[in-house]
Amino acid sequence: MGLLQLVLAAVLLVAAAGKARAGRSARDALRSYGFEDARLRTAAWAAAIGAEAALAVAVAIDVDFALAAAALLALFAAAQVVAIARGRAGAPCGCFGGRARIGWWSVARTTALAGAFAVLPFLPDTTLSTDAWLALGLGVALLGVAALAVALLALAREVGELRLAVAPQAALSLAHEGPELGGRVALVERFERDTPLKVAVFTSRTCSLCAALEPSLRLLGNDPGVELAVFDEHDDADAWHALAVPGSPYAVVLDVDGVVLSKGTFNSLYQLESLVGA
Repeated sequence: MGLLQLVLAAVLLVAAAGKARAGRSARDALRSYGFEDARLRTAAWAAAIGAEAALAVAVAIDVDFALAAAALLALFAAAQVVAIARGRAGAPCGCFGGRARIGWWSVARTTALAGAFAVLPFLPDTTLSTDAWLALGLGVALLGVAALAVALLALAREVGELRLAVAPQAALSLAHEGPELGGRVALVERFERDTPLKVAVFTSRTCSLCAALEPSLRLLGNDPGVELAVFDEHDDADAWHALAVPGSPYAVVLDVDGVVLSKGTFNSLYQLESLVGA
């Protein structure tokens, strides 16, 4: 019984890992069962992963939890039968990830697994040796580590998808702050190189964000078409006052004649480049 117990527990863990690894495709597969709301699909997806992973560990430790696993799989099989009755045969199943499909084969497979878990507690018990118990404990520990690793990878994937979905914002430019757009400022005389664009960046010694942005400023300063100059709030107070700079970090982009082309507060290289691009 010990080997079968571990094999069935591993099947549950593989199913949970497949759902977690599939991410969005596994959540979208729950449409096949009538979960149309995105938040409800996410909740059901997370609940299924949690239940399967928890039961996998529980069954590996104590065979009495096999009946709970059998009940869960029977519920899954019933849900597939209902989906087939509604004409959704061939739709994504979400059983072991996003690629499995609903059909009578998936129903038979899930039912067979449920039956195997149901009979597991009634199989003849055998006394395990000390080495066998140690091996069993090691297997359970490895299953737990694998489950945590899968959950961590799934979380990292979700965070990555979220960051890709959130578009970066442009620099904050307010009409009543800083110099007037289109106006000429004398600050251009403090630039030395003959470049099409002059970028005046206003920083402060007490601004931690300004210090963090220094590599970005150096990167922009390497552009042959851009001359960048940094004006400190203390050392270049006259420049701050002349351009009515509201705070740091702040940037003003000038042309060769000193005409203000763009201005704004920024907190990333992307936002600073958006001012130059404007």
